[in-house]
Amino acid sequence: MRVFVAGGTGVVGRPLVDALVARGHQVSASARRSANLPIVAALGARPVLMDGLDQAAVHRAITETEPELIVNLMTALSSPAADYGAWLEVTNRLRIEGTKILMSAASEAGTRRVVAQSASFMTAPGQDLTDESSPLYLDAPGPIGIHIRANVVAEELVLGTTGIDGVVLRYGFLYGAGTSIGPGGDIAVAIGAGELPIVGDGAGRYPLIHVDDAVAATLRSAEQGDPGVYNIMDDEPAAQAEWLPYLAGILDAPLPRRISATEAAETLGVQAVYYGDQLPAATNGKAKAALGWTLTTPSWRDGFRTVFGG
Repeated sequence: MRVFVAGGTGVVGRPLVDALVARGHQVSASARRSANLPIVAALGARPVLMDGLDQAAVHRAITETEPELIVNLMTALSSPAADYGAWLEVTNRLRIEGTKILMSAASEAGTRRVVAQSASFMTAPGQDLTDESSPLYLDAPGPIGIHIRANVVAEELVLGTTGIDGVVLRYGFLYGAGTSIGPGGDIAVAIGAGELPIVGDGAGRYPLIHVDDAVAATLRSAEQGDPGVYNIMDDEPAAQAEWLPYLAGILDAPLPRRISATEAAETLGVQAVYYGDQLPAATNGKAKAALGWTLTTPSWRDGFRTVFGG
């Protein structure tokens, strides 16, 4: 197929482009910065300089390459920021404005299928084991709610564009090389320094996923499977009270301290309370059954030891 990977130089984009090329697809991949174009070329794909919020640039890139398949991995999350809401601002625009522009260009170019990144950590608190049909936390406070609502807009655009098979991949929290939960990543560094606390009871159940398994699921969804929404996470939802001290032990770091939900909201932000103490567990059964996806690393426990050499 002719494939266009929007955001082809990120932690999922690079290995995905490499895998698509290896499987014989004719791949074009975009980067926002010209300095990253040689990365795409070295992978054997056609490099395209493209700002996902520039309507003219996006339409030009898509209509020139005429992709049968588009994979949308565009974010602006590579540089951490002290303010959580500010960190998500451009990514939220890419979800809403960028997806609208991309889907319009896809329709114009005759694209048949679009696979788009979303997030699995959006479900409303108070539920038991959740799946793709579970209620989302649309009235979440502050930047959490803004981000969830932006993701929902993007999902609706991907799934609701006439003539295009839309696939939404709700990734869990990525870990592994190049991610924030990887060697040198900001979360791993914070844990190593004893700076990331357990919030309240630490009952939030993180959907973790090794980046290689996320790439494998994305490749599967690019080539097969029905349109729809799929949770992409490992088999073991991880309570914060379990995975934080587990990784701290691997890193020979101090055991994480505990803080109240009130203190977390005041010092870290409302997202720390939601993720740390409220996020329900989720299941990946639909993706495994419908996509024929097999996890190489089904548990974060083994994955953390492999990634960090513990």
